[in-house]
Amino acid sequence: MAQPLKILYVTSELAPLVSTGGLAEVAAALPRALRALGHDVRVAMPCYRQIDAKFRGEQYCMVVADMGGNPVHGAMRVASVPDADIPLYLIEHDGYFGREAPYGVGAAEFEDNAERFCFFCQALFHGIPQTGWAPDIIHCNDWPGAPMAIYLKTRYRDDPVWGRVPCLFTIHNLAHQGRYSVSHFPVTGCDPALQTPECLLFDGDMNFMKGAVVLADTLSTVSPRYAKEIQSHEYGCGLDSVLNTRSGDLYGVLNGVDYDVWNPSTDPYIAGQFSVEAPEGKANCKASLQRVFGLPVRDVPLFGAVSRLYWQKGFDFMLDAMDRLTAHDAQFVVLGSGDPALEGQLKGVARSHAGQVGVFLGYDAALSHKVVAGSDFFIMPSRYEPCGLAQMYALAYGTVPVVRRTGGLADTVVDATPANLRRNRATGLSFVPKTSAALARAVDRAVALYAEPETMRQLRHAGMSRDFSWGRSCEAYEALYRKTLGRVL
Repeated sequence: MAQPLKILYVTSELAPLVSTGGLAEVAAALPRALRALGHDVRVAMPCYRQIDAKFRGEQYCMVVADMGGNPVHGAMRVASVPDADIPLYLIEHDGYFGREAPYGVGAAEFEDNAERFCFFCQALFHGIPQTGWAPDIIHCNDWPGAPMAIYLKTRYRDDPVWGRVPCLFTIHNLAHQGRYSVSHFPVTGCDPALQTPECLLFDGDMNFMKGAVVLADTLSTVSPRYAKEIQSHEYGCGLDSVLNTRSGDLYGVLNGVDYDVWNPSTDPYIAGQFSVEAPEGKANCKASLQRVFGLPVRDVPLFGAVSRLYWQKGFDFMLDAMDRLTAHDAQFVVLGSGDPALEGQLKGVARSHAGQVGVFLGYDAALSHKVVAGSDFFIMPSRYEPCGLAQMYALAYGTVPVVRRTGGLADTVVDATPANLRRNRATGLSFVPKTSAALARAVDRAVALYAEPETMRQLRHAGMSRDFSWGRSCEAYEALYRKTLGRVL
């Protein structure tokens, strides 16, 4: 048996403590799966004000970071990941992390985000050795964790603790790169030699994501398809040429599903528990969902969506097609929040199509489970989707995904073509063009399939039989860690 690894998992959010998207759910699930394989994994994140005091543990040591010649002091607390025997290192600094939100308010980031997350990373380099523990490998995530890779290969290159520790950098969403004016560079404590177009500079700004892409030992992203897409001009967000130079070091590892949380046979939030062997409870979930959203309890196709309402997610396609969609004898429910313009349009649609369209603006964990369980179809018209988790939740609940074929959606949903249906491979419906007409045609297909009970049963059974458990993804990460270690040993 291979030697267990000591892994430091660096994240800017962790469910259920602080969550703005998929990263938080991955940060909660992957370390648990690694621990189940016997690895000594420890998680590190900022100690945001939003974290309840009962999860903050005890203050362990003081930390200091050199922010461009200015020493900044803070503290490191040691707690445990909720409901897991996994150490959690929390970097505390009231000025940086005692704010009303992790990254900013509304669409506006905090002006000192570059400084905040550079402090977080430097504080880890100072605090963790004081525990007497040292990792074999660092796994850092997205741009807030990118400074770990940058510091590791520059100012800590010859450090007795950190000097030979390799780094895996995972891109969860390339669109968010940590790009800031070079006027912030002096307070980051980064080596001035990195301020070049070959490393941190990007169109006159500094770019933490780019720096990590250049300097990390190994790169990954959250689905095989997205790993290929981001090397193209269409999806590369300006970094495609840099990513192409690292193509041999870039791997796509599909995220997994935590079936302890998303399991229709044990879910405490839904009106009727069910399984692939005993699917009868799904009808109760549908009727309950219709009542929650104020829709008539009827036997018509029910389309659900749970999403952040932003440009990436493609809900403008759905809004533009709404006249055509509501021409069907069908119902639609949406749970989400985000762009005020999209929120306003959705409220308007719900008013003008009362009894057919229901909207809940905001986020409610229990309600998200009800939407996934009670819908017949689950809509995800994303312009791009690095992985996506909701479509995998939907499959587990026998809710047929209707998705645009991109990123992780393409990797997880098999289109219900006649050939795929004959082979019993189909699990959903997909479309390619980024247009409202293409989405409308997919919904047309879904409504037609709903009129074929045996085909719907087949689709639901195939979806519920898929295994996207973290165990499989975790083994891929373990192999990637060992490959990364092999390059520096």
